[in-house]
Amino acid sequence: MTRQHLLIDADDTLWENNIYFERAFEEFVAFLGHSAMTADQVRAVLDEIEEANNRVHGYGSLNFGRNLRQCYERLCEREVGAEDLDTVMGFAERILDCPMEVIEGVAETLEYLSLRHDLTVFTKGNPEEQKLKIDRSGLGGFFGHTAIVKEKDTAAYRRLVEERGLDLARTWMVGNSPKSDINPALEAGLGAVFVPHQHTWMLEREEIKTEGPRLLIVDCFSELRARF
Repeated sequence: MTRQHLLIDADDTLWENNIYFERAFEEFVAFLGHSAMTADQVRAVLDEIEEANNRVHGYGSLNFGRNLRQCYERLCEREVGAEDLDTVMGFAERILDCPMEVIEGVAETLEYLSLRHDLTVFTKGNPEEQKLKIDRSGLGGFFGHTAIVKEKDTAAYRRLVEERGLDLARTWMVGNSPKSDINPALEAGLGAVFVPHQHTWMLEREEIKTEGPRLLIVDCFSELRARF
């Protein structure tokens, strides 16, 4: 195969991520102890807060803590104290201390791909937090470039292509999020490889809008070895 440019997502594509946010949310719901609202109803309120705040503050555990705090202040049925808010923020802060769980087959596949193609980590979130994850994962050596942006939308893909001088015909985005990895990459003229993940964040899910030869769907990351 002709040498390709592979842009590869990080969270929930290379390593587990959302499962830790889910565990923090479960702790939050238990601490909130709402007398009438179910966990799904609390989740709906948090989703609303996150959709509004993410446009301004971006992503990552610190911003997740801010969102949890705002949700707690809105839904709490008792007087809100400073210690309560510290506890809520702690649910999010502990995410940074969780172990890095590289997804099965990722390291071996990256080693294979890095010898044949040009690899770039393309992720969104807090730059320092994302860099720390890359360092802790031990996968950074397989990539020739890292790009961390506030939002992975069509404009972000076009900027990256222009900045790196990438050939659209030989450039692919690999990731688990239809919203951030697949649809905007296809709209920008790249190819896209969808790697489904059981625990993809709800706000990253949407229908894949395009079909055709520029869209590949694989069962797992390891399958990239057969495709590239």
